Amino acid sequence: MYWSKTLIPTLREAPADAEIVSHKLLLRAGLIRKLAGGVYTFLPLGLRALRKVEQIIREEMDRAGANEVLMPALQPKEIWEQSGRAETASNVLFKVKDSSNREWFLSPTAEEVITTLAANEINSYRQLPKNFYQVSLKFRDEIRPRFGLMRAKEFIMKDAYSFDTTDAGAMASYQKMYAAYQRIFARCGLQAFPVEADTGVIGGSHSHEFMVPAETGENDVAYCEACGYAANIEKATSGLPKTAAREIGAAPEKFATPGVVTIEALSKDPYKVPANRQIKTLVYIADSQPILILIRGDDQLNETKLLAKTGAVVARPATVDEIVLLLGAKPGSLGAVYINFERFPDDVRNSLFEARKNILERDGISGFEKIKVYADERLQGANDMTTGANEDGFHLKNVSIERDIKVTAWFDLRTVSAGEPCAKCAQPLKIRRAIEVGHVFKLGTKYSEKLNATFLAADGSRQPCVMGCYGIGVTRTLQAVIEQGNDKDGIIWPLSVAPYQVCLTPLAVAPESEPMKLAEKIYAELTAQGVDVILDDRDERPGVKFKDSELVGFPIRLAIGEKALAKGEVEIKPRSGPVQFVKIADAVSTVLALVKTVYSR
Repeated sequence: MYWSKTLIPTLREAPADAEIVSHKLLLRAGLIRKLAGGVYTFLPLGLRALRKVEQIIREEMDRAGANEVLMPALQPKEIWEQSGRAETASNVLFKVKDSSNREWFLSPTAEEVITTLAANEINSYRQLPKNFYQVSLKFRDEIRPRFGLMRAKEFIMKDAYSFDTTDAGAMASYQKMYAAYQRIFARCGLQAFPVEADTGVIGGSHSHEFMVPAETGENDVAYCEACGYAANIEKATSGLPKTAAREIGAAPEKFATPGVVTIEALSKDPYKVPANRQIKTLVYIADSQPILILIRGDDQLNETKLLAKTGAVVARPATVDEIVLLLGAKPGSLGAVYINFERFPDDVRNSLFEARKNILERDGISGFEKIKVYADERLQGANDMTTGANEDGFHLKNVSIERDIKVTAWFDLRTVSAGEPCAKCAQPLKIRRAIEVGHVFKLGTKYSEKLNATFLAADGSRQPCVMGCYGIGVTRTLQAVIEQGNDKDGIIWPLSVAPYQVCLTPLAVAPESEPMKLAEKIYAELTAQGVDVILDDRDERPGVKFKDSELVGFPIRLAIGEKALAKGEVEIKPRSGPVQFVKIADAVSTVLALVKTVYSR
């Protein structure tokens, strides 16, 4: 390709709304252009790099035994209602109506579609196992699209779905995809690592994310250098001990704490109650029902764990008004010792309860007659604790969890912190930021049961298919390559996904000039050898050409100037390596050798 024949609109400065380095470079190098928030056009160079990522993915999916299909982006609402996700995924769904006023969804993923296909086409165990994949556009109604292709409303994803007859078979399929992902990201030049992950709205029992370390990543990962443990912060656990037990004392005793509404304030004079001896009480509305969450005062609630452990579809913090109606006090004085107004005489309690019940029911909140209490495991067995009294300006001391609070269930609900001991080897955990580029799930029978994807087993019984699903953000992976490979001058592409591997740069471009004639000869020879070459035939100053080549990040630049030609040489420069002068006769072989060795990151 000749530079003048394509479109590479490089920019000296990034647009003001570009926030992270990879987003800036995508725009400055002329790879993409923004149409609207979260919606981008791929320009020729960006599309070439994207297609190379897609090709690597296809090769590894085929190698793993998956079959490529292409499913509709327009999906009927009914199959989402059948799976139950029309409601649970409602916040990310793009919804459209046709001329008959029928509602459709634009595909954010395809579990419902592929499971419907399997239900119609797979009947016998003899047809299994099967794995189907596609590379296609997806749509998610991101409220706040940001970071370019990292969080967009429209993006390209590779999604794959396996169907097996047994749980063991599904695990084997999972491992095949896991290994394929490791190969894909390595071939793309990414230093990606797998971490344990929460299954989220997708569901399932087993899940790993593939992360690329990056300070600008949107995920926190806890990891242990000693034993290799790694997990998304939403899933991570540590080996911290439970709260130290003390002798169980007298009954809870109320004491005045005027104006004290924070953990920190209660830890100071005159109260001096350490945060680790306080019980933090949080009120949430989970699936329209109020729940109380108890964690230690020096810990933080992990909302993802809360959803996963309790089985709630949606949960939100209760408003101050709702909290007052439920517990009779404002945040800062809350506790779980006396709930449902148990501190009042029966007649007063009943009157308060009925008055609040009507208001709460009007607002769609139910189940408050018996509020469930979920406590973090670190509090199990704790006594001599302090918590709110559900009366503004008062707290309770001498609280024993097991004696004084009716805990519905104990769960790991806290967020781990750096320095805590690893649960596997007790060495200190570290936390780092990362970009999620892939996710693998072992789904089980969640979708096959709801959408009737069953098979006739060898014993004649009909069984649900055991499923897995596997996603790679293709456009996100492309940007992650740039986020991980760049310097002050621009992008540093690995050869495998670079839009062009070699940039031929004649410093004189008149058709009859010696640099241009040699450039065209080398161009033809390299192209014949299967090397992707772009010839910069622009009539620009050498400095402009070199800066653009560095900015776009072509792995190898071969410059041809009249001074070097007078010595019988050309200039070859790897993107991050030193300039070397080689004889004209050795130019092609030198480039071919570099193509085999440079930037296999």
